Amino acid sequence: MRVVLTVVLLIGSQLALARGAVHEYQLDNGMKLIVKEDHRAPVVVTQVWYKVGASYEHDGITGISHVLEHMMFKGTKNHEAGEFSRIIAENGGKENAFTSRDYTAYFQRLEKSRLPVSFELEADRMRNLQLDESEFAKERKVVMEERRLRTEDKPTSLTYEQFQATAFTSSSYRNPTIGWMDDLENLQLDDLQVWYERWYAPNNAVLVVVGDVQPDAVFRQAKQHFGPLKPEQIRAPKPRIEPPQPGQRRITVSVPAEVPYLLMGFKVPVLGTAGDIREVYALEVLSGILDGGDSARLTRELVRGSQVASSAGAGYDLYDRQASLFLIEGTPANGQSIEAVEQALHEQIRRLQEKPVEAGELARVKAQVVASDVFEQDSIYYQAMQIGRLESVGLDWSLMDEYVERVNAVTAEQVQAVARKYLVAQQQTLAVLDPLPQAPGKKPRPATPGGGHGH
Repeated sequence: MRVVLTVVLLIGSQLALARGAVHEYQLDNGMKLIVKEDHRAPVVVTQVWYKVGASYEHDGITGISHVLEHMMFKGTKNHEAGEFSRIIAENGGKENAFTSRDYTAYFQRLEKSRLPVSFELEADRMRNLQLDESEFAKERKVVMEERRLRTEDKPTSLTYEQFQATAFTSSSYRNPTIGWMDDLENLQLDDLQVWYERWYAPNNAVLVVVGDVQPDAVFRQAKQHFGPLKPEQIRAPKPRIEPPQPGQRRITVSVPAEVPYLLMGFKVPVLGTAGDIREVYALEVLSGILDGGDSARLTRELVRGSQVASSAGAGYDLYDRQASLFLIEGTPANGQSIEAVEQALHEQIRRLQEKPVEAGELARVKAQVVASDVFEQDSIYYQAMQIGRLESVGLDWSLMDEYVERVNAVTAEQVQAVARKYLVAQQQTLAVLDPLPQAPGKKPRPATPGGGHGH
């Protein structure tokens, strides 16, 4: 155990050395700029984060943030459709975008001298987007087909979507990022125009730059390109706080599929909503105990041990904007039932509630969690992601520097306490995928690459 603890401390100290200086600026129009120096290679990542995503949407327009993300590549007053991507490629760069529940982000990776190219293009489409009816009609069909491929024709994704809609009643997390099909079919170009004008403004954006740059020079370039843009009067979305859950919820999703699947979730706080943030980091460690690699409990005991499950996992995201869910999932092994998997998962929860994690196991989990955070620092893209994500959900980017210390401070008693407090039946939603026979000769359509809803 002493060796593992030494590794944790060593990794933590290396992480502190690896983190470059971070500089924060504010433009007169309200736009925030955060620059992080990383001089290991002559490259730069630039990301524009807008504080808007699926959780900002209301009934009738679900999916609009994602459709607008597609339209952001379809031309401005100064650049024709497709020209943005062509210019980035001609400058040797890569670019893309993604939409999530809590934010929409656009990013480029370029040789450092090409940074002004990115700034000019992003500043242009921040306020000068030209929404064309014919382009909109095409992109709406693209998104509807994406929904069919990634959700409706993927049984586990469809189960997850139905699960979220059951777990939440008031919270906007009940709506899928890609939107409900009926809302997509009835979305109008005017809806996008209003959404764009409301949220795509400098005072609702965070510009993150990480790489081989001089921060003051980046600030001067940002002022040149983004400074002239006019701000909007941003009204914060209504809170839509989820009421206390009165009891367990269960649903069954019966669709053609090859194997059954079980998904359970428990209402939990996140960094932005927790009364005691120590609970949040205890939940983070708890997730690692259950699903932190091959030595974690679910894989070790349910997949390799009892072999009741062919796969099992757990997940928790402390950086969600609103109170969220602690997720546990499992797929039965051949010859095993979904009931056996559910019983085995509940047994794992019961063990966590009744007996504190032993010191050696806790130390190993901490070492894995911390090491993962250290290794991700090798990527300047991920460094930018960390900063942008925290800022976009209303947290301070400096919280990322507290992560290792906070994780290392978690005790076995705290892990046991959050398991007892939150992993309880009253706060549980459970979804079961009950496979129907596949149509003769029909195979499930393949999913498109990647797991997000990117451009």
